[in-house]
Amino acid sequence: MLRTPLPDRDERLAAGRALRRRAPRSALGRWQPPAGRPDPVLLVEATHEGRLEHLIPLRLERMTASPYAFLRGSATLMAEDFAELPRTGVEPVICGDAHLGNFGFYASPERHLVFDLNDFDEAHPGPWEWDLRRLATSVWVAGRQNGLSEAACEDAATWCARAYREQIRKLAGQPLLARSFERLDIDRMRHQLTDRSLLDEIERAAAVARRRTSDRALPRLTREREGVRRIVDQPPQVVHPAADETDRLTDGLVGYLQVLPPYWRGLLTAYTVVDLALKVVGVGSVGLRAYVALLQGNSPDDVLFLQLKQARRSCVARFVHGERAWHEHQGQRVVEYQQTLQTVSDPLLGWTTVDGRDYYVRQFRDMKGAVTVDGMDGSALEDYARICGTLLAKGHARTSGATVLAGYLGKGDAADQAFARFAGAYADQTEADHEALRRAVKTGRLPAKHGG
Repeated sequence: MLRTPLPDRDERLAAGRALRRRAPRSALGRWQPPAGRPDPVLLVEATHEGRLEHLIPLRLERMTASPYAFLRGSATLMAEDFAELPRTGVEPVICGDAHLGNFGFYASPERHLVFDLNDFDEAHPGPWEWDLRRLATSVWVAGRQNGLSEAACEDAATWCARAYREQIRKLAGQPLLARSFERLDIDRMRHQLTDRSLLDEIERAAAVARRRTSDRALPRLTREREGVRRIVDQPPQVVHPAADETDRLTDGLVGYLQVLPPYWRGLLTAYTVVDLALKVVGVGSVGLRAYVALLQGNSPDDVLFLQLKQARRSCVARFVHGERAWHEHQGQRVVEYQQTLQTVSDPLLGWTTVDGRDYYVRQFRDMKGAVTVDGMDGSALEDYARICGTLLAKGHARTSGATVLAGYLGKGDAADQAFARFAGAYADQTEADHEALRRAVKTGRLPAKHGG
């Protein structure tokens, strides 16, 4: 370290081209369910271990709503499938759950609105191909859900892979430090979009994100009683824990302060926890413990919402280094890999342990906003897929392997076409797996809130 020179750019490009013998780019496009493939329903059922049992029907209800919703909750199933596929062996830090819904707006520490990956529960060093396979498949599944033709879905998935390849090549040509500052803010997005309807949706999502702050959340999430703000129960999605659990969670927040940088730790010591509730979020995360804490500072209008979210071992980990976890604290893993994949991150990110469970902590309302994929036409989906593919490449390039990947992917469209072929084939698989889960709920094999 700092003493031994590493291979130069030309050597790395050559090493990437050599990987085509190990994993031909054409092989990236193949998907055929292997003989003995595990029952997808059993795999989904296995992910329920350790979740809050009364929320499992809600999770299943959300996953059975559509093939795209199923995809959002099935990162573990995809990892199981992808582990058997050809890969190059290049393993940067990956998202582990890359799909169109896991990109969005949030505030930079300077309070600028940026757009990037925004879900890191499964983040872990792993095969870059897995992220791009999952993202491209989500493009195809979303396109079908929107009633687009197969040709339009293929075009959008191809654009996603092409944008990834081109961004990897662009960043591979930059100094290592320069790559680390690459980011996409709202102004750059406006200049890069060509579809008018998507631009309108981006502006809408950005406007919503700017309003999603702690002070603006107060009227919707809380009620004032005798001069004190309390979070409003909305069972089963928002409920207060027992008093003793609230005390332990508050102790966990005190512990969280110790891992923050000194300035932010000092700032948060001026706040007091005034209420705390369990709040269900997402699709794949339903049933894991996620709490929102309301903190008050110097006055009733000086408020901050923090979220404590349970962190478990990444679905990628077992296929990378076996049954023994690398990471002593899974909340710390999520935080550190979020900071790795994002160019800028929430300055209040941290982690803690409560009742033997690992949690990560972040701001709950921090100008977060999502682009609505439902209803996108072919042109808008192409544009959005291109943006997400670019950002995925940016995240991967921040760790390692960008130049090797640039050599492997090359200047032509062989890999683009292969990833698009895979996306179409795996979209079929996703729809079949969704239907299997839907049948399991309908027949009573698995529980659901409304019986299927």
